[in-house]
Amino acid sequence: MDPEHPVVEPAVRLIPLGGLGEIGLNMMLVEFADELIAVDCGLMFPDADEMPGIDYVIPDFSYAIAKRDGFRAVFLTHGHEDHVGALPYLLREARVPVYGTPLTLGLLAEKLREHDLEDVELRVMRPRDRIEVGSFRVEPLRVTHSIADGIGLVIETPVGTIFHTGDFKLDPTPVDGEAPDYQRFEELGHQGVLVLCSDSTFVSAKGRIILATFASHIHRIQHVLSLAARFDRKVAIVGMSLARNVRVAAELGYLHVPSDVLIPLEDLARLPADRQVILSTGSQGEPNSALSLMSAAEHKHVQIERGDLVILSARVIPGNERTVGRVINALYRLGAEVLYEDNAFVHVSGHASQEDLKTMLAVTRPRYLIPVHGEYRHLLGHARLAAQVGLPPERILLIEDGMGVEVTKTSARVIGKFPTGRVLVDGKGVGDIGAVVLRDRQILAEDGVIAVSLVVDRAGRIVAGPEIASRGFVYVRENESLLDELKSHVREALDARDPAEPIDREQLGALVRTTIRHFINQRFQRKPVVLPIVMEA
Repeated sequence: MDPEHPVVEPAVRLIPLGGLGEIGLNMMLVEFADELIAVDCGLMFPDADEMPGIDYVIPDFSYAIAKRDGFRAVFLTHGHEDHVGALPYLLREARVPVYGTPLTLGLLAEKLREHDLEDVELRVMRPRDRIEVGSFRVEPLRVTHSIADGIGLVIETPVGTIFHTGDFKLDPTPVDGEAPDYQRFEELGHQGVLVLCSDSTFVSAKGRIILATFASHIHRIQHVLSLAARFDRKVAIVGMSLARNVRVAAELGYLHVPSDVLIPLEDLARLPADRQVILSTGSQGEPNSALSLMSAAEHKHVQIERGDLVILSARVIPGNERTVGRVINALYRLGAEVLYEDNAFVHVSGHASQEDLKTMLAVTRPRYLIPVHGEYRHLLGHARLAAQVGLPPERILLIEDGMGVEVTKTSARVIGKFPTGRVLVDGKGVGDIGAVVLRDRQILAEDGVIAVSLVVDRAGRIVAGPEIASRGFVYVRENESLLDELKSHVREALDARDPAEPIDREQLGALVRTTIRHFINQRFQRKPVVLPIVMEA
């Protein structure tokens, strides 16, 4: 071997465009040289509060589209929307063959017809078929899931075998009688699996404890204070509502505060971590709560550190699942341990239990594991489970969307960043709605809109108006005195202008907007969208 010209090992890249870091958007690219295939192409249904008016969220396909000359095929694991729903949008840009089992393709065909895409090449595959596509040979294997005809994919590449389980659970007695292909799983283990991409959707503390609960839950607070006193810990309270309720409950005798347990936060910070307890608001992931600010590294006085134990001591109220999930994921990323009502890392019955995940690892015996499908906490839980059953940490590749893994016959390393993101679909518009428009929609939904129209002459004097219309802020007919007050403030602001200033309708509109916003914010602490319409006579 020439030391100046070392031989470069061929490598395969695995690039998740979605599904690693959230539930939905599942899409994984497998790339060798200038060829690639995709596993699944799913969408995500948006949170109406976060994305008002948005119909769907789809992955950013730009990397795959840029490689369209070498884009060989899409292989589907099953027919759920979070695995097939974005295909119509991909196929508009790249007409590649799509492989799936009969039920999966049947469901997909209906969707494609809705999008006027009837000339797509749909190719039926069945368990244990061998399909050669460029440099890849793909074999579907039967798995069980909450939808029939689900499969995992054995992808043989020039550097080794990749097994993508799809969504699965190991159900020995499924309703349709189609049991998982245990025999083939074991054969794979004997033959050698280079990378397993496996479905991840499934107390004593030595350091600081941060516990979030409802400010009104006095009995829970009493338990915390009593336990802190027993184990020689001090407690600081973070959150105005929590501090107020503790004070009132103690004064009225509903709460017994052990002597010297409660101390100011600044004093608590001087103690060793194993003597600190922080009692906080934010168990429901409320945007401006103390815990949410901590999880975003934006709290003025508390920074989450590795070794912290965060306890969410409240059940999640229906509707708050997404906000709570975001906080939990952010806390994990900062290095904290988190205890909450669902620490089993199982989100629905169609997915693997911890024992199923252990079994899959034991049977297939992969050299490397990439946890797939789920939010960060699910991926991390799967990674920790793999470490517990003996897979060395350096062989567990914990990645999220846009982080690739480059694998050779003898090595694996994380690479990236690849272009990823959430593309928003609104009606027939794809990708034309951005953060600014979403924020405006959220404000409209939360605080409404006020439109102010007026006509001014060339000197800037009001000739007609101002006329004020409101939607979603106040009911006009029942608040005429308020609207008259707003009109008066607008007139005063315009009259106070320097008459020597040149007339600029944009500047006049900005002055009207600022005047209305200032008045509304001071009076109501609300921030509606203000639309000034200034016309010149």
